[in-house]
Amino acid sequence: MTQPANTAARRLVETLVMNGIDRVFCVPGESYLAVLDALADVRDRIQVIACRHEAGAANMAEAYGKLTGRPGVCMVTRGPGATHASIGVHTAHQDSTPMILFVGQIALTDRGRGAFQEVDYREVFGGLAKWATEIESPERTVEVVERAFATALQGRMGPVVIALPEDILHGDGGPAPIRPVVPARAALDPAFVEQVRARLAKAERPLLVLGGSGWSEEAAAAIGDWAEKIGLPVSLSFRRKDILSNDRPNYAGDLGLGCNPKLTARAKAADLIIAIGARLGENPTQGYTLFDRARTAETLVHIHPGAEELGRVWTPLMSATADNSLAAMALSTIDPGRTWHDEAAAAHADYQAFSTPVLVTGAVNMSECMAHLGEVLPPTAIITNGAGNFAAWLHRFYRHRACRTQLAPTSGAMGYGYPAAIAAKSVHPDREVICIAGDGDYLMTGQEIATAVQYGINVVVVVVDNGTYGTIRMHQEGHYPGADRVIATDLRNPDFVKYAEAFGAFGVRCERTEDFPAALLAARNAGRPALVHLLTSAEDIAPNRTITGLRS
Repeated sequence: MTQPANTAARRLVETLVMNGIDRVFCVPGESYLAVLDALADVRDRIQVIACRHEAGAANMAEAYGKLTGRPGVCMVTRGPGATHASIGVHTAHQDSTPMILFVGQIALTDRGRGAFQEVDYREVFGGLAKWATEIESPERTVEVVERAFATALQGRMGPVVIALPEDILHGDGGPAPIRPVVPARAALDPAFVEQVRARLAKAERPLLVLGGSGWSEEAAAAIGDWAEKIGLPVSLSFRRKDILSNDRPNYAGDLGLGCNPKLTARAKAADLIIAIGARLGENPTQGYTLFDRARTAETLVHIHPGAEELGRVWTPLMSATADNSLAAMALSTIDPGRTWHDEAAAAHADYQAFSTPVLVTGAVNMSECMAHLGEVLPPTAIITNGAGNFAAWLHRFYRHRACRTQLAPTSGAMGYGYPAAIAAKSVHPDREVICIAGDGDYLMTGQEIATAVQYGINVVVVVVDNGTYGTIRMHQEGHYPGADRVIATDLRNPDFVKYAEAFGAFGVRCERTEDFPAALLAARNAGRPALVHLLTSAEDIAPNRTITGLRS
């Protein structure tokens, strides 16, 4: 049956096309069949990627938003489809990523009856999304979807959830979209910029901290060149290591988990901290211990696109609401009348020393493997990861050299990395995309290797297999010592090479550091989705940390 040209379902899809959405990640469902049918008519403009689990689809959409700066679009069915997808919404919220989740919904006429898979999505997603709503009048479809784009993109970026009652999708969709949504962006007051200049001119130990989302490559380059010119040490926030090249001579490292002690000391001693885009939340501030509220009142210049984040935890000396990129462009015009090249050189030397490979007990040295990645991959390669102590090796020893080359969840979500890699490779098929995943982390969304094979999305995943939920095991031993107290953290894993091959992908096993370069090269050259099964020792849980209970 062919739909009329003006249904709500068609107006929804027309609005996506108008706003430059070129792919949709989904798990199909009967509750939004009308939208799927409308998407069939725009196959030449929107690629629909059907996934094997809603968590995978939502993570792909979140990664798309993080990588492109446009809202990632995910479509799922009602009830369990929506709750499965909630992980991606949570990550988009924590990571300030523009995203729109469309959820099929029961008919309006059945609401309140406890109908099959009935959920109140405003209630369920109210605390996770920037805005959760339901289209109740089909003729307002374009209005609601355009508001979703504006909400996702303006201020602190984030996710929007829109429920689609199945009966309204066939109704008259009202007016067609006229133009794309252009988000409003706040800029810095010139008087504020002058105040920053004056403060900077008096500083002896300044530190620039960059974080957040929505950075343009132009703005990142401008603020990077400016900071390098005046010798201003610069640090990047947790899992934002790709805003600036880590090879810049003033790069001091990232304020993440397992942070360089010399960097934390530098941040504590700074007499002026200029933070752009970074929320300065729990992880970058080392559990809220890096700063002192009385001291930030004298030293912190905090610039963030979301006014609600300013003064939320730290009392600032000065604060301003502004788009990250516009703020960076404005500050990069400042001439403080002095430089700090000695401070910058010392900060970068500390970073380089901390990035030098370390000794381990097992046959695979993850610090050397991650350093090798940085040596052989092109600067434009995109690296993704989920959550687990395995990621500490990646973040510490891999050097990002270009903007938009890191996809990692500040939310700490396991299972994020592999779907993120698929999304990235679908957007940039000409660039190398490598996912580093833990064994427990990978198997939360590893079935999406079927999606990669189906669509010819040739990503490489390195599965770091130590046979345990290592982060939790490490904390178990720390808080409840004793071999008989270990519980629920051992893993019995499959042969990951056979797992990959069963889906039609390439697999290779690696058990020694010296074999990693050849295994990685074989995976990169496989011409199909590929998996490197890297077996590591659970004793080498993270740099300078071991699980002592596993020692013989």
